[in-house]
Amino acid sequence: MMKDDRAAAGDPAPGPGKGVAATGDLGIRRAATGPPPRGVVVVAESDARPYGQRITVGGHELLADEPAAIGGADTGPGPYDLLLAALGACTAITVRMYAERKGWPLRHTTVRLRHRRIHAKDCADCETKTGWMDHIERELQFDGELTDEQRAALLDIAGRCPVHRTLHSTVTVSTTEAASRGTGRSPAPR
Repeated sequence: MMKDDRAAAGDPAPGPGKGVAATGDLGIRRAATGPPPRGVVVVAESDARPYGQRITVGGHELLADEPAAIGGADTGPGPYDLLLAALGACTAITVRMYAERKGWPLRHTTVRLRHRRIHAKDCADCETKTGWMDHIERELQFDGELTDEQRAALLDIAGRCPVHRTLHSTVTVSTTEAASRGTGRSPAPR
């Protein structure tokens, strides 16, 4: 495999200063060394077998795994935990930004979340009444000398955070195969 292929496939560069710019299958131009460009998340298996994953987001690295109870090594949060973390972080950031713009005395926000699968028939506010559905419970705690109206406005704005909106919108995921690593094979034509 050539250096360009390794970079396009998301492999680390062969060494400091030896990487070249490459265009990956997503058409994203990036250097073979360093973190992926902003807006690109790279997830690759880690050494924590069988399910451990290394997540690279910009200059940050995270771990993900499954709990030991279902066969993982529990080296990091599970995928749904990361989804909840994204929603919680986005909620808290959105609330903070809004309170600061309004000049409100919000000292601290805590967001607690839980994901469950529930019977659709048990959801009073849902259009779907058959099968199972995902349900996320979100509880916000605001610390500060806020009026009842301010607290209500902060709860309302929490529902407008970008991740919340994404979860409520129609989401499409397109999947393609990148060039195979180590085999010299290209993805199968479609």
